[in-house]
Amino acid sequence: MKRRKRTMIKKMTKYSFVVFHKEVEDFLGKLQEIGVVDVTRQKRAIDSYSMEKFEEIAKYNAAASALKRLKDEALKAKMEIPAQKPSCQDLLAHYTNMTAQKDLLKGKIATLKAEYEEALPWGIFTPDNFKALEELSLTLYFYCVSSQKYNKEWENQCPVHILNEYNGKIYFAVIMENGEKPSLPLVPSSFPSVSANILEAELKECEAKYQAANNELLALTNCIDDLNAQKEELFNNLDLYLANGASVKKADNKIVIFEAFAPTEIDQQVTAFLEENNVYYLKEDAKEEDNPPIKLKNNFFAKLYEPIGELYMLPKYGELDLTMFYAPFYMLFFGFCLGDMGYGLVLILAGLFVNFKVKAFANYGKLIAWLGLGTVIMPAFSGTVFGAKLYELVPLPQNITEFFFNDMQMFWFAILFGIFQIVVARLIQCVYNIIKKNYRVGLNALGWGMAIAWATLAYASSEAGFSYPAWVNYIGFASLALIVLCGSDAKNPIVRIVKGTFTLYDSTSVFGDVLSYIRLFGLATSGGILGFVINSISMTLGEVPYIGWLLMIIMLIIGHIFVMLLSSLGAFVHPLRLTFIEFYKNAGFEGGGRAYNPLKKK
Repeated sequence: MKRRKRTMIKKMTKYSFVVFHKEVEDFLGKLQEIGVVDVTRQKRAIDSYSMEKFEEIAKYNAAASALKRLKDEALKAKMEIPAQKPSCQDLLAHYTNMTAQKDLLKGKIATLKAEYEEALPWGIFTPDNFKALEELSLTLYFYCVSSQKYNKEWENQCPVHILNEYNGKIYFAVIMENGEKPSLPLVPSSFPSVSANILEAELKECEAKYQAANNELLALTNCIDDLNAQKEELFNNLDLYLANGASVKKADNKIVIFEAFAPTEIDQQVTAFLEENNVYYLKEDAKEEDNPPIKLKNNFFAKLYEPIGELYMLPKYGELDLTMFYAPFYMLFFGFCLGDMGYGLVLILAGLFVNFKVKAFANYGKLIAWLGLGTVIMPAFSGTVFGAKLYELVPLPQNITEFFFNDMQMFWFAILFGIFQIVVARLIQCVYNIIKKNYRVGLNALGWGMAIAWATLAYASSEAGFSYPAWVNYIGFASLALIVLCGSDAKNPIVRIVKGTFTLYDSTSVFGDVLSYIRLFGLATSGGILGFVINSISMTLGEVPYIGWLLMIIMLIIGHIFVMLLSSLGAFVHPLRLTFIEFYKNAGFEGGGRAYNPLKKK
């Protein structure tokens, strides 16, 4: 009897649907209604039509995001938003037109303002003024000079007519006959082609149109939900199109065959639907070579960490899901890196607030609270609270303060904690390979786990000066034998031993993995130093007369918030690296699975 392999991935059933071509659209629509069957389909454009629809969806997303920003800015500026929605059917086209009109007017207003500023000092005129002068064979020359440089004698040399005095400058014109030029030591200025009053009227008209376009966009902010609904409807139709495009056509395209998957636990629901709609189908257990979609099943704690694992990749179907194994390590690594019990308490309170008050992000609130708990547990070894030591803030007996780790002890604790994770990963690989592949691969992983544990103990005894029973060395010899004898699948024992011996070179890789965990200590130390600096600055401010206490409190609050946010970034990223590289590699993780994505209405 074949032994059933247990994983943390839901078992899938493979379906093959055979549908008459005229019934495809109706069938897919009904399949979308029940929303539990993952029909194999592309997630990208397969032709010009789907490319066009993807681009249209992107435009809907951009419009909704831009309108949301516009609404937020209007509310922040306490602007009045029109209560009525625009009376138009195509919201996206209306948004596009209004945005283009607003951008065009914005550029035109900027140009008109510049022209108006240039024309304003020259006063008001009309083209008829110049036409009358031309008929009299008179020519106008225009000049602009600062009031200090203007020379009254110029008025005796030629007919000067002062037009305006503006911003410390004198604007004047010289009227000459028969094409003569003034004998002034000045370079003529350019005269505007349009009078300032005309430009001002045109500017006001453009500003009114701009405001009208802006008001229309503000009215469109009432349609954000409608835009999203239209986008989702478009996406649902595109999803159906992609599902149909991934099908196989037979009998001159009269018969359409779909491949689909659904969790085995809902087989009755799916088959009842198929029987009710008289669909011919074949059903069988999904196999690894079918590349079924992945739907994880974890307990309440590990489920919170699934989004973290998805940042890398999902396991293959039939592979072991490592979420429940790395979740507690990630929580504690995060706490180690953040390195401050005070910050942990803040995260717990923040996570609980999000969990109970922001229901849409309740799971993220729980995750933050758990990470906060890890941040209380790990820094407790060194006793760090808001950049200070606990025993410095609270008087504690000597026999209790001796339990707190110093910096060197925290350094070795980070190394040992990392070694422990690597050994756990190797043991996971051992058990999984013995069940899933063959005993030789599993025993090789066991040998490496034993070797790492023995080498750690041997090195620690030489450094710390303690001894261990002599029989423990036999563990080291046994691990070496497992690595050499089980490091290859070769049938020839000599070849197997030679190849197994060469695998001992992997010890350099293991050593590198161990050193990677120093980052835990480094981040914790840097965060502690920053917290200490904030405390020192705050104490200095506290010495300021009268308002020192207020400055000290403000600096403590703002400074520690900044340090906590900055340290949280590193505490989030670096445990990701330790998980996805060191832990996944030593656990033999392969990955490459695709997420379960049932055909359903979004």
